[in-house]
Amino acid sequence: MTQAPTRTHVIVLFGGESAEHDVSCVTAAHVLRALDADKYRVTAVGITRSGAWMLATDAMAALAKGPTHVPDRLEAVGEPTSITPIVAQVRSEERTVVFPLLHGPLGEDGTIQGVLELANIPYVGTGVLGSAVSMDKGVAKQVLAANGIQQPEFRTLRESHITDAALRSIANDLGFPLFVKPANMGSSVGISKAKNADELRRAVDAALTYDEWVVFEESVTGREIEVAVLGNLEAKASVPGEIVPSREFYDYEDKYLGDGAQLIVPARLSPDEATAVQKLALVVFHTLRAEGMARVDFFYEEGGRGFLCNEINTIPGFTPISMYPKLWQASGLSYSRLLDELIELASSVTLVDDATLRAERDSGSRGRDVDDLPR
Repeated sequence: MTQAPTRTHVIVLFGGESAEHDVSCVTAAHVLRALDADKYRVTAVGITRSGAWMLATDAMAALAKGPTHVPDRLEAVGEPTSITPIVAQVRSEERTVVFPLLHGPLGEDGTIQGVLELANIPYVGTGVLGSAVSMDKGVAKQVLAANGIQQPEFRTLRESHITDAALRSIANDLGFPLFVKPANMGSSVGISKAKNADELRRAVDAALTYDEWVVFEESVTGREIEVAVLGNLEAKASVPGEIVPSREFYDYEDKYLGDGAQLIVPARLSPDEATAVQKLALVVFHTLRAEGMARVDFFYEEGGRGFLCNEINTIPGFTPISMYPKLWQASGLSYSRLLDELIELASSVTLVDDATLRAERDSGSRGRDVDDLPR
């Protein structure tokens, strides 16, 4: 008699200590619902806002009754746990993969990835270096600039260097309006648009609530284009999508609290424009040492500088209506199959060497075309 294949044990980490805790709890609920029970045994581990690790027993009990019983968001409550039993599971005969869904600092910035690396536990997504560089907008922009990748003009300052004279200099260089962002935060948390000197000072104070490093960025008049990337060495790019904000810019409220923003998939681009931004997304992905998954965001300045890289998100929003899975669905990859691919990629990480990356930048392309996606 043929023995049934052993299910992979998937540990979903969610919650976390950052301001994006709530977003993570919603994301995790949708992932739990979509994981195939025939392929995976799922353990949900929530991290509280204070950093305690909790076995999410209520979430797993709901999942045991069927995906429809999983609530719209998980809660980081349950039985206290730690990394120790997770390591024990990995060292047993059962194949275990951790799926970190921790947006923002202490989750998306290489910290949890470092813990998992030390424990030798396979995990979904980008490694320590790529996560840290990509999370810090100031550092990521410096790396992109050093590699000749076009982006909006920017400046970065540490709190101790933010003086009235420094702010006047930045305003003169970038002009008003300009954007002020905490360097290490996502989901548009802490971002402000400053139209004058008084608003600039208030925007800096708001950003410093979340980080001691602040990024100042010119305001670009252009369309917001996003591309999802999937893979390690053989990464592939989705069809591009377009965001049309309902507010002055695509802020936290527009992303999560309202329904006014339009998500247009595929983006209204010509075939040549779509190909160009796909290739550029792959270059950004590998330049910043991303792995597994990322969403790369651009401004498209038509009649001007063309596509300007805004940022990369190595743990993008993952609800079925989030842009990352929507882009893959439009590219022929369902939500559940996307999860399958990410879990499989977790155990086959291959980095891109510098010579290959240079060749890619020179040719302007990398990876397979969208038409080559598995269907």
